[in-house]
Amino acid sequence: MKPYFEQENFKLFKGDCIEILRKLTKNSVSLIFADPPYFLSNDGITCKAGRMVSVNKGKWDKSQGHEKDYDFTLSWLKSCKKVLKNEGSIWISGTLHNIYKNGFALEKLAFDILNEIIWFKPNAPPNLSCKYFTHSHETLIWAKKNNGHKHIFNYNEMKNWENSSDKLHQKGKQMRTIWCIPVTPKSEKISGGHPTQKPLELLKRIITACSDENDTIIDPFNGSGTTGIASYLLKRKYIGIDNDKKFLEMTKKRFKEIVQ
Repeated sequence: MKPYFEQENFKLFKGDCIEILRKLTKNSVSLIFADPPYFLSNDGITCKAGRMVSVNKGKWDKSQGHEKDYDFTLSWLKSCKKVLKNEGSIWISGTLHNIYKNGFALEKLAFDILNEIIWFKPNAPPNLSCKYFTHSHETLIWAKKNNGHKHIFNYNEMKNWENSSDKLHQKGKQMRTIWCIPVTPKSEKISGGHPTQKPLELLKRIITACSDENDTIIDPFNGSGTTGIASYLLKRKYIGIDNDKKFLEMTKKRFKEIVQ
């Protein structure tokens, strides 16, 4: 299977993530970070840069109905489990629109859920409808493949993690399950942006916590490639999968800028 792009242990594949994951080597990956469709493109509105805009992000984010959405979730998670090492783990990000489907699918596939992390966004945009509380967090589920094997957790690195923007963590204290990280800054979108792009700080924290140098990291929904950039900076190997050429090209550009 030929990569769309490959350089310095950094590989990108173009295509359906389920099909590509099925072709990868079994038990070869230490960590998976997945930012799957949230299924929230429902013709509503949201706030972006202080302006009212459509919440629609693309066809890939539209719900196909509860059963089809769940079947898709179960399928890609099943493919992920195949490539994970016995001591490997997976992180999944989401909101109320999709995270419960992911949690139920993880239990259905006998993953062992380890933690639920709340990513609090101190600079989240306001709710323009004024009909709900302002959405200011996302949920991340951390689960390991096999309850019978010890998973990777770099406890001391997390305990001594430094980030001046996270007022909820004090260096030298155990890291808790609420992380205060601002939304993705403009400086991380100079090569273009993805509508669900995650901040580099979030991925660096996850990858540092749950993998070691030279481990292989996979993101089945590559997007703008933040997982890959963080993996490269932390000296991990990376495999990113996306079916949109535009976002793969954006990732290539970001990677080449980092290398240079």
